[in-house]
Amino acid sequence: MSFLDNIKNELQKHNKLTVLLVINISIFFIINISVSVFSTDIIVRNLALPLNLNEFVFKFWTLFTYMFSHKDFGHIFYNMLLLYFTARTFLNFMSEKKLMFVYMMSGLFGGLILLVLSILFPNTFTNSILFGASAAVLGVVAALALYIPNLPVSIFGILEMKYKYYALLIFAVSTIIDFNINTGGKISHFGGAFFGLLFGYLLKNGKDISEIAFFTGSKKSPLKVVHKNTSAASHEPSANSQQTIDALLDKISKNGYENLSKAEKELLFKLSQKK
Repeated sequence: MSFLDNIKNELQKHNKLTVLLVINISIFFIINISVSVFSTDIIVRNLALPLNLNEFVFKFWTLFTYMFSHKDFGHIFYNMLLLYFTARTFLNFMSEKKLMFVYMMSGLFGGLILLVLSILFPNTFTNSILFGASAAVLGVVAALALYIPNLPVSIFGILEMKYKYYALLIFAVSTIIDFNINTGGKISHFGGAFFGLLFGYLLKNGKDISEIAFFTGSKKSPLKVVHKNTSAASHEPSANSQQTIDALLDKISKNGYENLSKAEKELLFKLSQKK
């Protein structure tokens, strides 16, 4: 199956990854049509995050919308390509809800850290705006780097390395090497990556912050009736067993995800959905 066929199939699934891709791509076309056809930047000015407190107060929603906004084709192509491959790996181990949570919160952290710096050093970011999904996507990359650091990753079928080294390579290429170019945007990368690392660390240690009430919008019942199925319990570990997940991740790190049996893949998926 070709790369384009894989993307087509992904878009047909109507999952959270599809939602993120469609929103980003749609806004990219809307921005460029407004600039090219109508010769106005009013849309991007109302979607991008202004690095000026006085302006931000009247455009507070931009702290959310900036992470879905792109102007340049190269910018959106790189971000969406990285999001596509990273999210597909992410969804092998964690739920769609966690993907959305990490994307949004990493984007918020990236925007906030730059907004705070612009307030502390106003002359540094005069008349500047922030847009693009880089901080949000790097947050997803960083979360995986902490949660499955030893997962083997193949780069173009040529070079294979552990995921933690792959994440460092991505961060270095997108942030460190050309830090003097678009410095404000690169600073936001640190905020996004920081939240991703925090999320991955906490999740691996049994704390799922994506379950906080204001994000899920639902409350868990304090009491529930559980009917034990002794036959099922004898064949597979508890769905809350972190040891089982760790054992499967170790097997993946040694032999690769594709070498898991169908039953092991299903078990890993089931356990990751419970996390």
